[in-house]
Amino acid sequence: MSRPLHRGASGARISGSNHDFWDFQTNDRTEKEDSERDRSSDQSYLAPRFPFRFLFMDNSASKHGFTENGFASDHFSIGTPRSRHKLAVLFLKFSLVLIVIVGLTGSFWWTISISTSSRGHISHGYRRLQEQLVSDLWEIGELSLGPSKLKELDFCPVEDEYFVPCFNVTENLAAGYSDGNEYDRNCGNGPRQNCLVLPPVNYKIPLRWPTGRDIIWFANVKISAEEVLSSGSLTKRMMKEEDKISFRSASLMFDSMEDYSHQIAEMIGLRNESNFIQVGVRTILDIGCGYGSYGAHLFSKQLLTMCIANYESSGSQVQLTLERGLPAMLGSFMSKQLPYPSLSFDMLHCARCGVDWDQKDGILLIEADRVLKSGGYFVWTSPLIKAQTLNRNKENQKRWNFVRDFAENLCWEMLSQQDETVVWKKTSKTSCYSSRRSSGPSICNKGHDVESPYYRPLQDCIGGTHSRRWIPIEARTAWPSRSSLNKSELAVYGLHPEEFIEDSENWKAAVRNYWSLLSPLIFSDHPKRPGDEDPSPPYNMLRNVLDMNAHFGGFNSALLEEGKSLWVMNVVPTSGSNYLPLILDRGYVGALHDWCEPFPTYPRTYDLVHAEGLLSLEACQRRRCSLLDLFAEIDRLLRPEGWIIIRDTAPHIESARALTTRLKWDARVIEVEGNSNERLLVCQKPFFKRQAS
Repeated sequence: MSRPLHRGASGARISGSNHDFWDFQTNDRTEKEDSERDRSSDQSYLAPRFPFRFLFMDNSASKHGFTENGFASDHFSIGTPRSRHKLAVLFLKFSLVLIVIVGLTGSFWWTISISTSSRGHISHGYRRLQEQLVSDLWEIGELSLGPSKLKELDFCPVEDEYFVPCFNVTENLAAGYSDGNEYDRNCGNGPRQNCLVLPPVNYKIPLRWPTGRDIIWFANVKISAEEVLSSGSLTKRMMKEEDKISFRSASLMFDSMEDYSHQIAEMIGLRNESNFIQVGVRTILDIGCGYGSYGAHLFSKQLLTMCIANYESSGSQVQLTLERGLPAMLGSFMSKQLPYPSLSFDMLHCARCGVDWDQKDGILLIEADRVLKSGGYFVWTSPLIKAQTLNRNKENQKRWNFVRDFAENLCWEMLSQQDETVVWKKTSKTSCYSSRRSSGPSICNKGHDVESPYYRPLQDCIGGTHSRRWIPIEARTAWPSRSSLNKSELAVYGLHPEEFIEDSENWKAAVRNYWSLLSPLIFSDHPKRPGDEDPSPPYNMLRNVLDMNAHFGGFNSALLEEGKSLWVMNVVPTSGSNYLPLILDRGYVGALHDWCEPFPTYPRTYDLVHAEGLLSLEACQRRRCSLLDLFAEIDRLLRPEGWIIIRDTAPHIESARALTTRLKWDARVIEVEGNSNERLLVCQKPFFKRQAS
């Protein structure tokens, strides 16, 4: 933060150059001058008293002597022409200073008014000036808090090793939440107590992909040996092997997840799960995903599965899924809508997911319908469906009948029912809703059918029908061509092909630069970890990636084109333009998020956190949080030895660089080739180990 310091120093030099203004005790004063001062004391009340007086003194005034107030003695009396002349000169000087102060004040408020009310109409040059002003004021504010503000953050207490802000079941129960609502996300608006979350005592760096998909370190997750031994359901199958947890099949002759996936494909009318892409399935929302086994199996088929589940203090489905290197986030829609737009996923999957779809008058099924694309599939596996169970239990029969009839009112067609599994297909035609035989949920009006709700209360009407994105999944281009949208598809999002192509090319070049930058740094520090084989191209050093300001998803696209075996959580900030529907339609996963709130996931989730333009975006908003709050959250999300890449304007990077020392990050600032206005801040989070007590 050199600029504010430089300004302050230069101000001191200006004052110091006129040191004779401040020197009142001269060594050559005569007795005559002393007597004249005594005689003039009776008239000293005539001399004007201003706080600016030392700035306006005349260097020649020493010829006449000074009063105790620092002004001329009886040589400066009122009645003479000379005194009137001096008064006039003094008045002019004072007027000039007053004009300058008024002018600077008006200029300052004019700048502020531009930044708040006319931001959309000013030129790029003025935007840069505003960014500089905001950054400078930010830096000055940090400096004004003194050295204590710049000290390193303390480590969090041991009970925060797995702490997830906004998810506190105990507090929610105490506040009166029940019926599953206690698992909902509730973020307070109070100040944060920022600290650095340390990993558990025996934490180890996760194994590289794909080995890490099937084997994780037992000490890296919060789960008891009893919970491991008691696992055994279809999606929660694992074994403990010394200090590791294995998710491999217990039998080489029989893989239950592979057979289960085959069964679903056959129920849809396909030969096997490898043909899902042919009918338009690419992204799957796995509700209550167990430990991610369904998504792990489908990943090799180029299918991307997003796991969502409630917060769990131990044996968390989301934490274990993320530790395996698979997409997941905390999510509950018992009372609030998920942070996804309407028509987001090609398939919804619920295998013994713990959701009672017959509860709350079917509103949970309406939310499932909202995020399911037209023509998409809803797969439900539950003991409730099995025919033998229904015949013996009238209550189960009643619950099943409600779900079946409600699905029909949602215009879902039942394709097949086998054992405990049923598959529905959502209608591709909006005309179905007007031709329903019995009354069902109404269609949302345009005012309620918003593109991307952010934890809005659940709606009891059918959403997405007014959207221009209502396109059946079978009519969409198959993956991977789906990620490159044509002119008519881009028009839905208000984009021109030239803009989209330019963005894609820029990200291809950026990713090549990122990778050439990170590869030698990582492999010079960690050429080979214990137990690892020598890494081979494309060097699977990263698996879980978070893009905090995803724009069009270009960073995700460029990484995949480079052949990187990873996945990206594409986050669209609520403070910016909403391109999340575009990202999801390209076949990626992501979510809407307010970065003044903690992200809904466990600590130590991501290998790489990337943010392009996020600091500039957040600086233009009326912040409810500080840059330190944002960086402390990044530290919580990042794995030990993980990497941060922040690309932004030079002033914002300078501010961020000064803050990295407080988080104990190793940081480097790098110039962006061909762009003198931007910088890269590349940081690595150290691996601090907690000592065993």
